[in-house]
Amino acid sequence: MGLNSFFKNLFGSAKETVVDLADQAESTFEQAKEAAAPYIDKAETFADETISKVKEASEPIIANATDYAHQAKDIVSEYADKASDALDNVVESVKEKTNEFTNNTKTIASETVADASEASAAEIDKISDKTDKD
Repeated sequence: MGLNSFFKNLFGSAKETVVDLADQAESTFEQAKEAAAPYIDKAETFADETISKVKEASEPIIANATDYAHQAKDIVSEYADKASDALDNVVESVKEKTNEFTNNTKTIASETVADASEASAAEIDKISDKTDKD
């Protein structure tokens, strides 16, 4: 029995010690929570104020950026229209030059064919005249 009561006393006192330590830890945690509450509130207030200041400071910057974006859009649109007109002019000019070149080529080809036909006809006439004389 002596051994039994030794273990009961040993583990019983350890159990009581653990319970006491848990109670003390819980009490300390509650105290820390209470002590930290004002600092947490101050941190939240500071964060809210800082966010408000950042919003106020950024509003004019955002407004300026928006204005610049609209100006850039207008300028780009203006130059896009001018570039489109210039491109249309280039295309029309190329078409005109191509048509002129094509027409000149047709005329030269027609004249060459006509000249060759006339020369061939003249040669045929000469040959025909020679055969008629013979």
